[in-house]
Amino acid sequence: MARPTTLTVNAKPYPYVFSPMHTALLVIDMQRDFLLANGFGEIKAGSLASVQASISPVKKLLDSCRQARLAIFHTREGHRPDMSDCPSNKLIRQNASPDNTQHLKVIGDPGDMGRLLIRGEKGHDVVDVLQPLPGEVVIDKPGRGAFWNTALMDKLKAKAITHLLLCGVTTECCFDTTLREANDRGFECCGIEEATAGYNDSFKCPTLDMIHWSEGLFGFIASLQPLLTTLAPYTSEVLSISRSTVQQTPPAFNGNLSISDLQCSYRQGLSPTTVLEALYDRIERYRQTDPAVWIHLETKASVMEKARELQVRWPDRTKIPPLFGVPFNVKDSIDIAGLPTTTACPPLARVPPKSWPAFEILLKEGAIFIGKTNLDQLATGLTGCRSPHGIPRSVFNHDYISGGSSSGSCVSVGAGLVSFSVATDTAGSGRVPAGFNGVVGYKPTRGMISCRGVTPACLSLDCIALIASNVSDARTVWDTCVSYDEEDRYSKTAAPMQRHVNSTGPQALSFKFGIPPPESLAVCNPEYRQLFGDVVKKLQSLGGQLIPIGWSPFEKAGKLLYEGTFVSERLASLPDDWLDKNQDHLHPVTREIFEAVVARHSTAVEAYRDLQAKALYIRLAEKVFAYSASGVDVVVVPTAPTHYTVGEVLADPIVKNSILGEFAHCANVLDLCAVAVPASTYSVPESSGSSGEQRLPFSITFLGGSRSDAETLEIARRFEESMSRQGEHH
Repeated sequence: MARPTTLTVNAKPYPYVFSPMHTALLVIDMQRDFLLANGFGEIKAGSLASVQASISPVKKLLDSCRQARLAIFHTREGHRPDMSDCPSNKLIRQNASPDNTQHLKVIGDPGDMGRLLIRGEKGHDVVDVLQPLPGEVVIDKPGRGAFWNTALMDKLKAKAITHLLLCGVTTECCFDTTLREANDRGFECCGIEEATAGYNDSFKCPTLDMIHWSEGLFGFIASLQPLLTTLAPYTSEVLSISRSTVQQTPPAFNGNLSISDLQCSYRQGLSPTTVLEALYDRIERYRQTDPAVWIHLETKASVMEKARELQVRWPDRTKIPPLFGVPFNVKDSIDIAGLPTTTACPPLARVPPKSWPAFEILLKEGAIFIGKTNLDQLATGLTGCRSPHGIPRSVFNHDYISGGSSSGSCVSVGAGLVSFSVATDTAGSGRVPAGFNGVVGYKPTRGMISCRGVTPACLSLDCIALIASNVSDARTVWDTCVSYDEEDRYSKTAAPMQRHVNSTGPQALSFKFGIPPPESLAVCNPEYRQLFGDVVKKLQSLGGQLIPIGWSPFEKAGKLLYEGTFVSERLASLPDDWLDKNQDHLHPVTREIFEAVVARHSTAVEAYRDLQAKALYIRLAEKVFAYSASGVDVVVVPTAPTHYTVGEVLADPIVKNSILGEFAHCANVLDLCAVAVPASTYSVPESSGSSGEQRLPFSITFLGGSRSDAETLEIARRFEESMSRQGEHH
């Protein structure tokens, strides 16, 4: 029986409607310092009776939301050990009262559970019975509200959350402040009456009444039991699994490698070793079709051992991390400690002592590393035809290019050899090959995921790319990997100005988008132009409003990348005599490109002019994506203008490569995020030795403003979902 997509619970002032897919439970400050004897709460407020009584209902709510697979967030109030984030008035105000006899200790003073409200101390952590599980988000906040000076807004957006269920302590302080902050940011909030409490019982009812006063001025208030009953359709399946006996036969592996499907199967008892056994059989069979996908493949024995270690580490399948048993690979321009990084140029291979930082994060979350993939040499190219390890082919048709430079990454996902791949994207290298293999290629805003440990192509423009079979999987991996890296000179922190969330009404489903003008789309082949027109109509049917935009900064920024001095950065990270010493090791096309860079004799004056032009184009693009009535949410483009055969590229490698980047080159120059999504397929003439209809994929790319990744991904997901529904009806 299909589960409902929206749920309704009786609440004040009227029923609260929410989609579990877009709803999170926010558990506020259920910390030892606030709930246990001799903690900060008892020292400051006295009686613990009410707040301790809230633990049991919070536990019931937490268990139910976990079983329903809602996103779970926990907050902890506290400060850095050096207290550099603690305002002076927070320390002084209560103690400065002339009649003060109670507030004899302040934040940072020694207590029975360590320094009071200091991160890392025992008292700062969540009480044992409510401890966060793997995959749940913990927000350490320095204030009463959970949004101030934290990543909460970013993390909620990363999971496409629009609705919040709130519980925790204290009702009159951190619970109320956080709910009001969330309301200001557009979230539709519902507090759960029995699952919140404060130190003064007389404050609770007025605080909750003020939230739903005036027909829901700040939000909704619901009772616990009606909510548990409402969530029952989402929890019954999990409850039946958890009550099953050990002897129950685990489900068979259905061959689907999507993260959500694997997680569901693993929770039902499927063994990662079963998945990997089938996966290695699939990899070996595909090698007969295309031997050019891998540069390094982990031994089957070593991967099976990792899978067994996972099962020992997480024996309770209701508490597995979000990437438990999920197989992945990385492009061989990304460092993995102890393995050669060749960048498809074996004589220049090196063995790094450290891994790309997010690699360890992925392993910690349960992902299983399978190997390293082929690429255009030195990550230079969009065709997939520039590697000494062979030419990977499109999974749709062996005669057609896979695209590059992340060729092996996209083919491996398209062929179902891994769930996701970590690649790179400087000028379209993660999007163009994704489009040619019918998968999702997502390039986050540059600097949101560390590039430390990535062999530079153009260091100031390089970006990690995530390749997955669907937008939700790409989003999950992105959410896992995002982290500020102080050792990466181009790493970014959170956006300086957050855009609000539209959680209800027509605005929740509407968006504005722009497209290139007809004269720019003329470079596309006839099939692509027709299919792109269909895409525009589809987006409008989803609530998209087509807005005229100025295309000039996008076009000029794209040309700046290779027609200006920026191409010189291809050599800037290498020693001055590197090309002279190593040119014989290079693929002929790579060598030709590098020699052309040297022959340009670019001057410092030209470089500064291009930097100034780049700054101008960024500012003009910011106006296109402005947080205003005239700005658009996304710009939609064909991922590439056409799809060449291998033979066509080999006959004219540089010109054909340049054409493929027509709509891709601008993204990193303009500091945009971008996600390529399959949009359709089309017929092509039968190739030699084949029979029946031959089809190739058509892909579009959603370009979003800098650090508007969450919003861009959600529009892309909605489009993907609509195309999936359309496919079911044909």
